[in-house]
This record gives sequence, C-alpha cells and structure tokens, in this order.
Amino acid sequence: MRIALNEARMAAETGEVPVGAVIERGGEVIAVAGNEREEKNDPTAHAEMIAIRKAAEKLSSWRLTGCTIYVTIEPCPMCAGAIYQARIERLVYGAPDDKAGAAGTLMDITRDPRLNHRTEVTPGVLANECAAILKEFFSSRR
Repeated sequence: MRIALNEARMAAETGEVPVGAVIERGGEVIAVAGNEREEKNDPTAHAEMIAIRKAAEKLSSWRLTGCTIYVTIEPCPMCAGAIYQARIERLVYGAPDDKAGAAGTLMDITRDPRLNHRTEVTPGVLANECAAILKEFFSSRR
C-alpha cells in the first residue's frame, strides 16, 4: 500500500485526483499506476485500469489469477468490474468511497454471489493516510 500511496502523491503533483494502484503476485510487483484522466483526457484512465492493463501486458494474459491489487481508495463500479473481469483474487484498499465505492460501500461488485468470480476484499489498510491525501487535494482546489 505504501507504493500505491507514492503513486497517488505523484498523481496529485500533476493535477490528477490522487489515487494509486499496485498489482503484485507472489510478492513481486507486476504493475504500478496513478490516475491519468486529466493527462490523457480519458475517463477510463483510473489507476486501477492502468495497472490492470500493465499487468495483463506483462503477464501476457488477461487472467490475473494469483494477483492482489492494492488501491488507495475503494474502487468505483468501472474499476471493480475490471477487477472482476481480470479474475484478480484479492483487493486491498485504503479509504472507503461513500460516493462511488463498489467493493462494499454502495454496492459490492467484487463479491456479488450472482457472478462467477469473487474477489477477496481487505478494506481499510492505511485508510487514514489514503483519505488524507484525497482530502488535502480537494481542499486545495476549493
């Protein structure tokens, strides 16, 4: 999660909403990313989506079985759906997202029993640090 926090800080420095994501498998970091929506003018350029694309390319497979994704904030519906589609086994996130959280707060795409794959979810890891980065970012823009 510390690596994801660093990615979030770097995203904030470029004017992006400070979200960071890391994908690892077997203790090896496979991919890291921060938000790039503003830079790329791409609404799908969330940290999770970029990290998933990088990991799939590195592993030459869209199936990211055996992988864990660490994210500084609870994934939105799009990102939770991508985590599901990639068959990522575990999600660890920092701060909950009361407005768009799709891993247990508003909805739970990651563990919906109607779907054919479920992701183990560990919420609240370094939650205060993850929330503080976001709070600081948004308070500086208001």
